[in-house]
Amino acid sequence: MDQVPGSPQQPQGASGLPGCYRHPDRETGITCTRCERPICPECMVSASVGFQCPECVRGGSGTGHAPTANRPRTITGAPTTAGDPRLVTKILIGINLAVFIAVQVSEPLLRDLMMLGDTPPQYLPEGVAHGEWYRLFTSMFTHNEIWHIGFNMLGLWWLGAPLEAAFGRVRYLALYLLSGLAGSAFVYVSEPYGFSLGASGAIFGLMGATAVLMRRLNYDMRPVIALLAINMLFTFTMNNIAWQAHLGGLVAGAAIAYGMVHAPRERRALVQWGTCGLVLLITLATILVETARLT
Repeated sequence: MDQVPGSPQQPQGASGLPGCYRHPDRETGITCTRCERPICPECMVSASVGFQCPECVRGGSGTGHAPTANRPRTITGAPTTAGDPRLVTKILIGINLAVFIAVQVSEPLLRDLMMLGDTPPQYLPEGVAHGEWYRLFTSMFTHNEIWHIGFNMLGLWWLGAPLEAAFGRVRYLALYLLSGLAGSAFVYVSEPYGFSLGASGAIFGLMGATAVLMRRLNYDMRPVIALLAINMLFTFTMNNIAWQAHLGGLVAGAAIAYGMVHAPRERRALVQWGTCGLVLLITLATILVETARLT
């Protein structure tokens, strides 16, 4: 029997919040403004006031009313997808794993892909300062140690899936790539002669975005604050950690997510993509200024 408004309450999780009516294992503090059923970020559809569930949007809540929106959308205004909600996350993990296998087979490839800003004068010229801009991007997908890629891919799977559902595939991909690029740029500026590699900058961008999204949805912030605190502790206390990539990715991810989830509905696309463009512009300007200084 289909559940209708007024039926028994959804099961509650450990925090006391109800589970989404479509995904009972996902706790949420947001309810549909029409039928008052609890809805998670994947099921939220922006309405003129608050959020609605997909059934109410399609006019299928049992009321017989016409649809109140043309198409179900996420909290960022992205259209909901009927396919795999983790598609982009799986593709990103696949690319990282493929590059990891490739550098294990060909060790010289590792040096060609990792982040390197410049080389001292006594060495052959290499790095971003000498035209190898691709390193800013390829280093985001390059890992050498199994523990490194293991932790990063675990973080990508855990943080990426709900963000992909809430932001939509295109916005989520922009968030990931711009966060990683900002992390690489910060490494370039602060330590141009050092090597770095890994998806950590992009992962920290997802952490920043998760914090912004949870605050927007009025979720309990304690778990994400604890996660950030633990990761920042490791960032600044462990050896051989590119803290610059972590910090740059975190700031960029939080800024992009803020523009995504707080954009006014009437100018949503302009504000969201304008925020992405601004982050990209600042990142590129930083890279250009540092390149001019080094050359």
